[in-house]
Amino acid sequence: MLVGYSSSSEEDGELGGVSTTRASRRSVVEDEGNQDLPAKKKARTEGLDPKARLPLPGCLLSMFPDDDDDAQTGDSSLHGGRIRSFKHERGNWATYVYVLYPPEKEFEELLEELLSALGAHGLILTRQEEFHLSLSQTVVLRHHWIQPFTQSLQAGLSNCRRFVCSAATLKVYCNAERTRTFLGMEVSTGHAQLLDLVRAVDKTMTEFRLDTFYKDPSFHVSLAWCVGDQMEKMKEILHELQSLVDNHEEGTFLLRLPCADVCCRTGNKTFRFPLKP
Repeated sequence: MLVGYSSSSEEDGELGGVSTTRASRRSVVEDEGNQDLPAKKKARTEGLDPKARLPLPGCLLSMFPDDDDDAQTGDSSLHGGRIRSFKHERGNWATYVYVLYPPEKEFEELLEELLSALGAHGLILTRQEEFHLSLSQTVVLRHHWIQPFTQSLQAGLSNCRRFVCSAATLKVYCNAERTRTFLGMEVSTGHAQLLDLVRAVDKTMTEFRLDTFYKDPSFHVSLAWCVGDQMEKMKEILHELQSLVDNHEEGTFLLRLPCADVCCRTGNKTFRFPLKP
């Protein structure tokens, strides 16, 4: 199963235009002044090393970081081997819509058992930092789109009612680029209500000409991931993993996801939209 896991450029251009104009004027003044200098002084002026300038204070340098910072954000070694689905660019905000799952103690215990069983077969997975159920693909927003985008989401979701969905079946997923494999728990109840939420989210995506969600989505909560395409190897032991879920303590573990609000994360900002009681 494949899953999709600053100022604007116009403002920068305006600032650049002002800087260029001032530089041009300064250059003209300096050239005119040099015509009246004696030969020795003119030679001394022309002989100065253009690189011999006073260094900028550190506080100013920190305000304008080098392009190397952008290169580091795309360095997979700094993100556990993960590879970006799209290039990082200043002013672009990775954005996705989801329902948050607050993990219970029983879930945490089960997850440790699953990770241990995977490790015994040579599959080392990293648990998710946050557990959620996706309602959109990851899309890119420009900074000035954030406010109208979230306002549109809020309006579209305002008529959706809260509900509870559940999941108990393990499933293996791989992203479209085949760079990461996920172990997830697929939703078994609440599918119709989740589709209603997706329709509201897709309406906003279409309004901003962004990619909508999958036509036949497999709603799930991702539990853990590993680098590369490990689908076949994980599928070979899926029955063993599922038995841990079915025979957990007093019986089958059932992940209950209270869908009381929908979240939207864009860059480092998170917005919450409460659903109707």
